Amino acid sequence: MRIIISFFFLWQIISCASGPVEIPEGTTPDKLIQLGQEASDKNKYDLAIQYYQAVIDRFPTQIDSVCGAEYEIAFIHYKQKKYDVARQRLNALLARYDEPDAELLPGEYKILANIALDKMTVDKDH
Repeated sequence: MRIIISFFFLWQIISCASGPVEIPEGTTPDKLIQLGQEASDKNKYDLAIQYYQAVIDRFPTQIDSVCGAEYEIAFIHYKQKKYDVARQRLNALLARYDEPDAELLPGEYKILANIALDKMTVDKDH
């Protein structure tokens, strides 16, 4: 019985390891973002990033979803205190707002990216 219980706990630990997630074809950007948010809420950041990256890779022309996914990936790095990576990703997102047709981009991610960058500057100064 002890062996079975030990095996069960070992299996749970191994199954929780974050390897590549298999995302079914046909999963919508909204569903991927929802899955990313759920994973992030559970501090499963590697898994969340995989879902957000799938949005970017699979739906490059759905700019609202792509901007949201790019912001969420950057924000995960920010939450993990990986400020250099977060700053690089946030600046790349903000660069989109300097391109032609920037008025078609969702404005909230520009605002959120600037807030996160400002917060990193304040955190760095203290």
